[in-house]
Amino acid sequence: MNTIDLEELGRNFRERYDTPTPLFSDGPHAIYWLGWPEDTAFRCNAYLIADGDEALIVDPGGVSSFGFILNRVSQITDPLKVTAMILSHQDPDVAACMVNWLDLNPQIRIITSVRTNLLLPHYGRSDYEFININEDPDFTFSSGRKVRFIESPFLHFPGAFTSFDETSGFLLSGDIWAAIDMDWHLVVSDFRNHELKLNLFHLDYMAGNVAVKGFLSRIRSLDIKAILPQHGSIIHERFVAKAKHYLSELRCGTDLIYPDLR
Repeated sequence: MNTIDLEELGRNFRERYDTPTPLFSDGPHAIYWLGWPEDTAFRCNAYLIADGDEALIVDPGGVSSFGFILNRVSQITDPLKVTAMILSHQDPDVAACMVNWLDLNPQIRIITSVRTNLLLPHYGRSDYEFININEDPDFTFSSGRKVRFIESPFLHFPGAFTSFDETSGFLLSGDIWAAIDMDWHLVVSDFRNHELKLNLFHLDYMAGNVAVKGFLSRIRSLDIKAILPQHGSIIHERFVAKAKHYLSELRCGTDLIYPDLR
Protein backbone atom coordinates (compact mmCIF):
# COMPACT_ATOMS: atom_id res chain seq x y z
CA MET A 1 0.00 0.00 0.00
CA ASN A 2 1.33 3.45 -0.90
CA THR A 3 2.41 5.41 2.16
CA ILE A 4 2.65 8.65 0.17
CA ASP A 5 -0.36 10.90 -0.43
CA LEU A 6 0.35 12.63 -3.75
CA GLU A 7 -2.16 15.41 -3.14
CA GLU A 8 -0.57 16.22 0.20
CA LEU A 9 2.88 15.96 -1.35
CA GLY A 10 1.84 18.47 -3.98
CA ARG A 11 0.46 20.91 -1.40
CA ASN A 12 3.59 20.79 0.75
CA PHE A 13 6.24 20.33 -1.92
CA ARG A 14 9.17 22.70 -1.87
CA GLU A 15 11.60 21.82 -4.60
CA ARG A 16 15.05 20.81 -3.40
CA TYR A 17 17.90 20.29 -5.78
CA ASP A 18 19.85 17.89 -3.57
CA THR A 19 17.49 14.96 -2.96
CA PRO A 20 15.12 12.72 -4.96
CA THR A 21 11.39 12.78 -4.18
CA PRO A 22 9.57 9.52 -3.39
CA LEU A 23 6.14 9.23 -5.04
CA PHE A 24 5.23 5.65 -4.10
CA SER A 25 6.45 3.23 -1.47
CA ASP A 26 5.27 -0.29 -0.75
CA GLY A 27 8.01 -2.19 1.05
CA PRO A 28 10.75 -3.03 -1.47
CA HIS A 29 8.90 -1.38 -4.38
CA ALA A 30 9.18 2.39 -4.80
CA ILE A 31 8.96 5.11 -7.44
CA TYR A 32 10.93 8.36 -7.32
CA TRP A 33 10.82 11.66 -9.16
CA LEU A 34 14.47 12.42 -9.83
CA GLY A 35 13.96 16.08 -10.63
CA TRP A 36 15.48 18.50 -13.09
CA PRO A 37 18.53 20.72 -12.59
CA GLU A 38 17.16 23.89 -14.20
CA ASP A 39 14.21 26.18 -13.55
CA THR A 40 12.62 26.15 -16.99
CA ALA A 41 9.17 25.93 -18.55
CA PHE A 42 10.25 22.79 -20.39
CA ARG A 43 11.17 20.61 -17.43
CA CYS A 44 12.12 17.03 -18.24
CA ASN A 45 11.06 14.57 -15.56
CA ALA A 46 13.17 11.47 -15.02
CA TYR A 47 11.82 8.69 -12.79
CA LEU A 48 13.28 5.66 -11.03
CA ILE A 49 11.35 2.46 -10.31
CA ALA A 50 13.13 0.51 -7.57
CA ASP A 51 12.28 -3.06 -6.64
CA GLY A 52 14.52 -4.69 -4.06
CA ASP A 53 18.04 -4.77 -5.48
CA GLU A 54 16.85 -3.89 -8.99
CA ALA A 55 15.97 -0.55 -10.54
CA LEU A 56 14.73 0.88 -13.82
CA ILE A 57 15.34 4.46 -14.86
CA VAL A 58 12.61 5.97 -17.04
CA ASP A 59 13.42 8.62 -19.67
CA PRO A 60 16.76 9.58 -18.06
CA GLY A 61 17.27 12.78 -20.05
CA GLY A 62 19.93 14.63 -21.99
CA VAL A 63 23.70 14.53 -21.69
CA SER A 64 23.84 17.79 -19.74
CA SER A 65 21.59 16.39 -16.98
CA PHE A 66 23.46 13.09 -16.55
CA GLY A 67 25.56 14.17 -13.57
CA PHE A 68 22.51 15.55 -11.77
CA ILE A 69 20.41 12.43 -12.39
CA LEU A 70 23.29 10.12 -11.46
CA ASN A 71 23.67 11.94 -8.15
CA ARG A 72 19.95 11.56 -7.45
CA VAL A 73 20.02 7.84 -8.28
CA SER A 74 23.08 7.39 -6.04
CA GLN A 75 21.05 8.62 -3.08
CA ILE A 76 18.53 5.83 -3.65
CA THR A 77 20.65 2.88 -4.75
CA ASP A 78 23.99 1.89 -6.22
CA PRO A 79 23.78 3.16 -9.84
CA LEU A 80 25.14 -0.21 -10.97
CA LYS A 81 21.87 -1.71 -9.72
CA VAL A 82 20.05 0.20 -12.45
CA THR A 83 19.78 -2.84 -14.70
CA ALA A 84 17.77 -1.25 -17.51
CA MET A 85 16.44 2.05 -18.79
CA ILE A 86 13.07 2.63 -20.38
CA LEU A 87 13.16 5.07 -23.31
CA SER A 88 9.62 6.04 -24.34
CA HIS A 89 10.99 7.49 -27.59
CA GLN A 90 14.30 8.70 -29.01
CA ASP A 91 14.27 12.48 -28.46
CA PRO A 92 17.47 13.89 -26.91
CA ASP A 93 15.67 15.21 -23.82
CA VAL A 94 14.57 11.61 -23.18
CA ALA A 95 17.41 9.43 -24.37
CA ALA A 96 20.71 11.21 -25.13
CA CYS A 97 22.37 10.32 -21.83
CA MET A 98 21.96 6.61 -22.57
CA VAL A 99 25.59 6.71 -23.75
CA ASN A 100 26.69 7.98 -20.33
CA TRP A 101 24.83 5.17 -18.58
CA LEU A 102 26.41 2.66 -20.96
CA ASP A 103 29.83 4.09 -20.19
CA LEU A 104 29.08 3.61 -16.49
CA ASN A 105 27.62 0.13 -16.93
CA PRO A 106 27.96 -1.56 -20.35
CA GLN A 107 25.57 -4.30 -19.16
CA ILE A 108 22.60 -1.97 -18.75
CA ARG A 109 19.74 -2.93 -21.04
CA ILE A 110 17.72 -0.58 -23.23
CA ILE A 111 13.95 -1.12 -23.15
CA THR A 112 12.23 0.54 -26.08
CA SER A 113 10.38 0.01 -29.35
CA VAL A 114 11.82 -1.18 -32.67
CA ARG A 115 11.27 2.22 -34.30
CA THR A 116 13.02 4.02 -31.47
CA ASN A 117 15.88 1.55 -31.40
CA LEU A 118 16.63 2.19 -35.07
CA LEU A 119 17.54 5.80 -34.18
CA LEU A 120 19.33 5.39 -30.85
CA PRO A 121 22.73 4.43 -32.36
CA HIS A 122 22.98 8.00 -33.67
CA TYR A 123 23.85 9.01 -30.10
CA GLY A 124 27.12 7.16 -30.57
CA ARG A 125 26.69 3.62 -29.26
CA SER A 126 24.92 0.52 -30.51
CA ASP A 127 26.68 -2.08 -28.32
CA TYR A 128 23.87 -2.70 -25.86
CA GLU A 129 21.23 -5.31 -25.11
CA PHE A 130 17.91 -4.23 -26.60
CA ILE A 131 14.63 -5.34 -25.04
CA ASN A 132 11.90 -4.96 -27.66
CA ILE A 133 8.61 -3.85 -26.13
CA ASN A 134 6.81 -4.82 -29.35
CA GLU A 135 7.69 -8.45 -28.61
CA ASP A 136 8.00 -8.33 -24.80
CA PRO A 137 5.11 -6.14 -23.62
CA ASP A 138 6.12 -6.24 -19.96
CA PHE A 139 9.21 -6.26 -17.75
CA THR A 140 9.22 -8.58 -14.75
CA PHE A 141 11.41 -7.93 -11.73
CA SER A 142 12.93 -10.85 -9.82
CA SER A 143 10.17 -10.33 -7.24
CA GLY A 144 7.51 -11.02 -9.89
CA ARG A 145 6.29 -7.43 -9.98
CA LYS A 146 5.69 -6.12 -13.49
CA VAL A 147 5.86 -2.99 -15.60
CA ARG A 148 3.60 -3.20 -18.66
CA PHE A 149 4.28 -1.35 -21.89
CA ILE A 150 1.41 0.17 -23.87
CA GLU A 151 2.18 1.45 -27.35
CA SER A 152 1.07 5.00 -28.17
CA PRO A 153 1.90 5.44 -31.86
CA PHE A 154 2.15 8.99 -33.22
CA LEU A 155 1.93 10.51 -29.74
CA HIS A 156 4.15 12.02 -30.83
CA PHE A 157 6.52 9.49 -32.45
CA PRO A 158 5.41 6.36 -34.38
CA GLY A 159 7.31 4.15 -31.93
CA ALA A 160 6.27 5.90 -28.72
CA PHE A 161 4.92 3.92 -25.76
CA THR A 162 3.94 4.34 -22.12
CA SER A 163 4.84 2.25 -19.06
CA PHE A 164 2.32 1.06 -16.46
CA ASP A 165 3.71 0.00 -13.10
CA GLU A 166 1.23 -2.61 -11.90
CA THR A 167 2.19 -2.38 -8.21
CA SER A 168 1.58 1.36 -7.87
CA GLY A 169 -0.96 1.85 -10.64
CA PHE A 170 1.21 4.68 -11.97
CA LEU A 171 1.24 5.31 -15.72
CA LEU A 172 4.56 6.77 -16.85
CA SER A 173 3.20 8.46 -19.93
CA GLY A 174 6.19 9.91 -21.79
CA ASP A 175 5.07 12.96 -23.75
CA ILE A 176 1.36 12.23 -23.33
CA TRP A 177 -0.14 14.66 -20.79
CA ALA A 178 3.08 16.68 -20.97
CA ALA A 179 2.76 20.35 -20.06
CA ILE A 180 4.80 23.52 -20.49
CA ASP A 181 4.71 25.97 -17.61
CA MET A 182 6.98 28.42 -15.76
CA ASP A 183 4.57 28.44 -12.81
CA TRP A 184 5.39 24.78 -12.22
CA HIS A 185 4.04 22.49 -9.50
CA LEU A 186 5.04 18.89 -8.87
CA VAL A 187 1.41 17.73 -8.65
CA VAL A 188 -1.61 19.23 -10.43
CA SER A 189 -4.03 20.95 -8.03
CA ASP A 190 -6.36 22.64 -10.54
CA PHE A 191 -6.97 20.61 -13.69
CA ARG A 192 -9.00 23.28 -15.49
CA ASN A 193 -6.05 25.66 -15.27
CA HIS A 194 -3.66 22.84 -16.13
CA GLU A 195 -5.42 22.24 -19.46
CA LEU A 196 -3.97 25.50 -20.77
CA LYS A 197 -0.48 24.18 -20.02
CA LEU A 198 -1.28 20.87 -21.69
CA ASN A 199 -2.43 22.73 -24.80
CA LEU A 200 0.95 24.45 -25.14
CA PHE A 201 2.49 21.03 -25.73
CA HIS A 202 -0.22 18.87 -27.24
CA LEU A 203 -1.60 21.13 -29.97
CA ASP A 204 1.74 21.15 -31.78
CA TYR A 205 3.36 17.85 -30.85
CA MET A 206 0.55 15.29 -31.03
CA ALA A 207 -0.46 13.87 -34.41
CA GLY A 208 -4.24 14.03 -34.20
CA ASN A 209 -7.39 12.91 -32.44
CA VAL A 210 -7.47 9.47 -34.08
CA ALA A 211 -4.08 8.66 -32.53
CA VAL A 212 -5.29 9.95 -29.16
CA LYS A 213 -8.48 7.88 -29.16
CA GLY A 214 -6.58 4.80 -30.26
CA PHE A 215 -4.29 5.16 -27.26
CA LEU A 216 -7.19 5.77 -24.87
CA SER A 217 -8.79 2.54 -26.05
CA ARG A 218 -5.60 0.69 -25.07
CA ILE A 219 -5.59 1.99 -21.50
CA ARG A 220 -9.35 1.78 -20.90
CA SER A 221 -9.07 -1.23 -18.57
CA LEU A 222 -6.18 0.11 -16.47
CA ASP A 223 -6.82 1.22 -12.90
CA ILE A 224 -4.60 4.31 -13.05
CA LYS A 225 -3.69 5.87 -9.70
CA ALA A 226 -1.47 8.61 -11.13
CA ILE A 227 -0.08 9.84 -14.44
CA LEU A 228 3.63 10.69 -14.53
CA PRO A 229 4.51 12.61 -17.74
CA GLN A 230 7.97 13.43 -18.99
CA HIS A 231 7.24 17.18 -18.97
CA GLY A 232 5.19 19.22 -16.54
CA SER A 233 3.24 18.06 -13.50
CA ILE A 234 2.07 14.75 -12.09
CA ILE A 235 -1.67 14.08 -12.37
CA HIS A 236 -2.99 12.23 -9.34
CA GLU A 237 -5.96 9.86 -9.22
CA ARG A 238 -8.61 12.51 -8.59
CA PHE A 239 -7.94 14.04 -12.01
CA VAL A 240 -7.28 10.91 -14.09
CA ALA A 241 -10.82 10.84 -15.53
CA LYS A 242 -10.56 14.53 -16.46
CA ALA A 243 -7.17 13.89 -18.06
CA LYS A 244 -8.66 11.15 -20.21
CA HIS A 245 -11.57 13.38 -21.18
CA TYR A 246 -9.17 16.16 -22.12
CA LEU A 247 -7.41 13.83 -24.55
CA SER A 248 -10.61 12.42 -25.98
CA GLU A 249 -11.78 15.91 -26.98
CA LEU A 250 -8.38 17.13 -28.14
CA ARG A 251 -7.95 18.51 -31.63
CA CYS A 252 -4.27 18.73 -32.42
CA GLY A 253 -1.60 18.27 -35.07
CA THR A 254 -3.13 17.31 -38.42
CA ASP A 255 -6.64 18.14 -37.10
CA LEU A 256 -5.53 21.78 -36.97
CA ILE A 257 -3.28 21.85 -40.04
CA TYR A 258 -5.89 20.24 -42.34
CA PRO A 259 -9.23 21.14 -40.73
CA ASP A 260 -11.17 20.65 -43.97
CA LEU A 261 -10.12 16.99 -44.21
CA ARG A 262 -11.52 15.93 -40.86
